[in-house]
Amino acid sequence: MNALPVPAVYDRPERLYRYETAVADSVRWDSYRPRPGDIIIATAPKCGTTWTQMLCALLVHGPELPQPLTRLSPWLDRLTTPIAAVVADLEAQPWRRIIKTHTPLDGLPYFEEVAYVFCGRDPRDAFLSMMDNMLNASDATMAAVRARLLLPDSFVFPTDPNAFFQVWMTAPIHGWMQDGFPTGSVFGTARPFWAHRDLQNLHFVHYRDLSRDLEGELRRLAAFLGVCPEPALYPRLAEAADLAAMRACADDTAPGAHLGEWTSNRAFFARGRLDAWREALTAENQALYDELAPQRAPPALRAWLEVGRAAA
Repeated sequence: MNALPVPAVYDRPERLYRYETAVADSVRWDSYRPRPGDIIIATAPKCGTTWTQMLCALLVHGPELPQPLTRLSPWLDRLTTPIAAVVADLEAQPWRRIIKTHTPLDGLPYFEEVAYVFCGRDPRDAFLSMMDNMLNASDATMAAVRARLLLPDSFVFPTDPNAFFQVWMTAPIHGWMQDGFPTGSVFGTARPFWAHRDLQNLHFVHYRDLSRDLEGELRRLAAFLGVCPEPALYPRLAEAADLAAMRACADDTAPGAHLGEWTSNRAFFARGRLDAWREALTAENQALYDELAPQRAPPALRAWLEVGRAAA
C-alpha cells in the first residue's frame, strides 16, 4: 500500500465531500448561516471536542455559562434533532455562538468571519475512548445506530479493543478514507485541517497539551479568539474546565445528555486515556499502527497527533 500524498494547500478550503455516519450528516451545514465571530469546534470523534467546547464557552461567557453546555454548543450535524430546530436555537442565541462538528474541513463551508478550532489527539487513545463510549451508549442511541446502518436488532459492537483495533485501522466509513469505522477517521479528519494550518482563522489545540498545561492553553485560545479575561480569572476558568469539574456536572456538560445519549452521563468523563494505548493494545496491534500510520498522515502531522505541540 502506497503512502498518501500530502494534500495540496489551497488559498481557501473547498467543500468537497458529504460526510454521512450512523449519527450525523454534513449536508445539514447547508442550513447554517454564519454570524461574524461564530466559533466552530471541529475535531475527529473522541479527540477532546467537549473539552474544547467548554474552554471556548468559558472564555466567551466566564465561569457561569448561560445554558448547559450540551445546549449552548450544539452538534449541528447530529441527526437526532431536526436541523430547523437546531438552527432556530442558534439564531435565538444573542451571544457569540459555539458550534460543534466532527466533519473534516473538506466537508464544511468556509467563512473568513468564522473562527475554526481543531483539537487533535493520539489516534490510539482516541480509539480507546471510542470503545469506552460505545460501551456507555444508551439503548436508544444504539437502536438508532443499528437502524441507520441497517443492522439487525441483535447486533452489538465488540467490547474487546484488541479484537476491534484492526477493523478501526483498516475499515473506512467513506470511500475516500482508509480507516475509522464506525465513528470516523482521526487521520482523515486531521489531514485537511493540517493542509490549511496557516489560515489566520484556524487554531490548533491538542488533548495532550490541555492535559499538561490547561491554563496555558486557555491563554493561547483566548488570544486567538480575541477575548481578554482578567488575568486573575484564568485559574478559575481552568478549574471549571478541569475534567473532574465537568464530570461533577455531567448532566449539563456531557454531549447529548439532554437527548438521553448515554447510559451514564458521568461515565462520559470516566477517564482521560492519556497514553493508555501502551498498556491496552497488544504488541501486534501496536505494530499494525506503526505500519499504517505513515500511510495515513505525513510525518509532521503524525508527530503532532501523537505528542502535540512538543512535536515542533
